[in-house]
Amino acid sequence: MKFKLYSKDGSSLDDTTVDNFPTLAEGKGIDALRQCVLAVRANARQGNASTKTRDEVSGSGKKIYRQKGLGTGRAGDKRAIQRTGGGVAFGPKPRSYNQKTNTKVRKLALTRALIDHASDGLISLIEDLSVDSPKTKSFASVLKKIGSQSTTLLIDQDFSANVNLAARNISKVKLSKALEVGAVDIVKAEHVICSVKGMDALISKLSNPSSVKS
Repeated sequence: MKFKLYSKDGSSLDDTTVDNFPTLAEGKGIDALRQCVLAVRANARQGNASTKTRDEVSGSGKKIYRQKGLGTGRAGDKRAIQRTGGGVAFGPKPRSYNQKTNTKVRKLALTRALIDHASDGLISLIEDLSVDSPKTKSFASVLKKIGSQSTTLLIDQDFSANVNLAARNISKVKLSKALEVGAVDIVKAEHVICSVKGMDALISKLSNPSSVKS
């Protein structure tokens, strides 16, 4: 797989080939990627919606009217579900929406996301993701040279304190270590910039998927 390569200061270099970049058959992993995205979104739900049943609504349980003679129909107590202010039948209760995905599915989903982004030219390589000083302006200029003007994911084996400080004030930029990046992180990013060391760590992670995350 060929990638655009940039120097530390953002200058464009010749394209480079990553020989051990993962491959998949066409269409394989799409369902796994969909499952991981749904699982992450489901796990983010609070699940705290709640309603009261007729037993939980405050008020008397006394029959509102006598059974016959008033022309009001056979009315029960005011907590009945058909009355305003009454209980709710089959309403939501606090619950967990968590979904589990196994390691093989997460690995397949991450591989599919990487291959799709790489095929669309949305992944670029940089020799070294580092800055000499923790200045946002200098780091933003590097990203501008690379042509990153959208939601960007930066992947490296590890980030220095200068990079963390310089990137934290740039909107739509997210830092992620190679061992912690997941398929959803790749999907959300419109542009992925990965260091050479980060790409090696990412490929090594895929070959040993015990720590692959969604």
